[in-house]
Amino acid sequence: MTIISPPHLPNKTFSDPEAAWEYVAEIYARNTRFIREHLMALAQGVIPQGRVRAFYPVVQLTSTSYGKTDSTLPYGYLHTPGIYRTTVTAPLLFKTYLIEQFTVILRNHGGVIEVGESDTRIPLHFALGVSERLDGEALNRLDIPLRDIFDAPDLVDADDEIANGTFIPPAGGPYPLSAFTAPRVDYSLFRLSHYTGTEPQHFQNFVIFTNYQFYIDEFCRLAHDHMQSGHAHYDSFVEPGGRITHNARTGQGVTGTLAARMPQMPAYHLTAGRGRGITMVNIGVGPSNAKTITDHIAVLRPHAWLMLGHCAGLRNSQELGDYVLAHAYVREDHVLDADLPLSVPIPALAEIQIALERAVGEITKLEGLETKRIMRTGTVATFDNRNWELRDQREITQRLSQSRAVALDMESATIAANGFRFRVPYGTLLCVSDKPLHGELKLPGMASDFYRTQVNQHLLIGLRAMEILRSEPAERLHSRKLRSFAETAFQ
Repeated sequence: MTIISPPHLPNKTFSDPEAAWEYVAEIYARNTRFIREHLMALAQGVIPQGRVRAFYPVVQLTSTSYGKTDSTLPYGYLHTPGIYRTTVTAPLLFKTYLIEQFTVILRNHGGVIEVGESDTRIPLHFALGVSERLDGEALNRLDIPLRDIFDAPDLVDADDEIANGTFIPPAGGPYPLSAFTAPRVDYSLFRLSHYTGTEPQHFQNFVIFTNYQFYIDEFCRLAHDHMQSGHAHYDSFVEPGGRITHNARTGQGVTGTLAARMPQMPAYHLTAGRGRGITMVNIGVGPSNAKTITDHIAVLRPHAWLMLGHCAGLRNSQELGDYVLAHAYVREDHVLDADLPLSVPIPALAEIQIALERAVGEITKLEGLETKRIMRTGTVATFDNRNWELRDQREITQRLSQSRAVALDMESATIAANGFRFRVPYGTLLCVSDKPLHGELKLPGMASDFYRTQVNQHLLIGLRAMEILRSEPAERLHSRKLRSFAETAFQ
C-alpha cells in the first residue's frame, strides 16, 4: 500500500534547551496537523489513495564518559556512555518540564540535544485534541474502517517496561531517556480527561487523593473563598466539565460550565503559575481506582502526591478522629503485584513525612508529645476486600498484629507503591473513622458529627503540607530513594 506522509524533516542539534523544545513542537504540530487534515478531508468524502502516516518527534543525547556530575541531584544523568533516546508528545503541555530536563542534562554532561522524527507512528486517536469532536455521522456513511487508512494505537508502544525496570536495552544503547514513551503518555492524557472530567493542562504538580466526596466539597468551598478574596498565590479554580472560576484580582469572573454528569473520578484544580497549585481527586473506594488514576497522572510528572482519607483504626488506644501518618505499608491490595513485586519495600520519604508532621502541628496547634495524643506514626495495611470483617478474623488479625499495622484502608499502599514505581514522591495521612476490631462502628449521628468536625481540619493539614512541599526545590523532593541503578535521565 502507498504510504502518504509529510516530507521528512532533518535531524538538528541544539545547545539551547528552548530552541530544542521549539523544534520538537514544530515537528509535532506539523505531523499531527497532517493526520487531522486528512481525517477532515475524509469526512468531506475525499478518500486518501494510501495509508496516512506521520511520526512522533524524537529527542536524543549521547554520552561519551563515565565522568561524575553533581551527585546531589536525583535526576539528569546519563548513567553509561552511549546513546539515550525518547519519543515526545504534547510539547505545549510539557514545555516547562522538557526545557527543565534539557537544561539539567546539558549542564551535567555538556554536548548537544539532537531532535528529529522518530520511527514511532502517531495513531489517529492521539493526533486529535483531547476535547476535539469529529463528524462521526459523515465518517460512518463512508463505510470505510478508519484503520484501513490511519494508524491505530499499538499497546506494544505504550507499556510500562521502562518504569517497571524490566526493559533491557541493547548493549551501548539506545538507552531510554524517559520512563514513558510518547504513545504511553498520549494514552494516559486521553484517559485522564475521561476519568476526571478535566483536561490534562489543568493538573497541578501537587496532587491530593481522597476517598470521600465531602473532602472535595470542603476543598471547593475553600477554593471559591480564595478566588473571591483575591488570593495572592492561586490564579483560578477548575471543576469537572471545564468551569473555571478566576481569581477576583483578574476581573475575569467565571467561564465554562460544570459537567452535566460527574465522571468516575472527578478532579478539581486550584491553579497557580508553573503548575505550582494543588489538584484534588476523588478516587472513590478501592485499589483498582487508586492504581488507575495514578497510572495516568504519573505521566504528568507531578512533584508530590498524598492520600487523605479515612481508615479503620486497629489499636484500642486510638480514638475516632485520630490521625495516622503512614511510615510503612502492608500491600494486600494485589493490583500492582505483576508490576512491582511484593519483595520490593516501599520506603517512607523523609521530605514528605516531615511536611505532614509539621502541617499537623501547625493546624492543630499541638507540639511535641501533645501531637502524639492525636496522631500515630505506623504501618498502614491496604486490603482489596471492603468486607474483610465478614471473614474469619483470626488469621487476618494475626497477620495485622505481626505487621504492627495501626490502620487499614483500601487505597494508601496502592498510591504509595505506584509513587515508588513511577518515581513520584508520595505520602499518606489518614483519619480514623471506625474501629471494627474493637466493636466501634460508625452510628449515623456520630458519623455526621465526626465528618463535620474532622474533615475541615484534615483537609487543611493536607493543603498546608503541600504548601510546605511547594517551598522545597524540586530536586530535593524527587528523592534518590526512588531512583534505580540505571535510571532514566528525565525526572
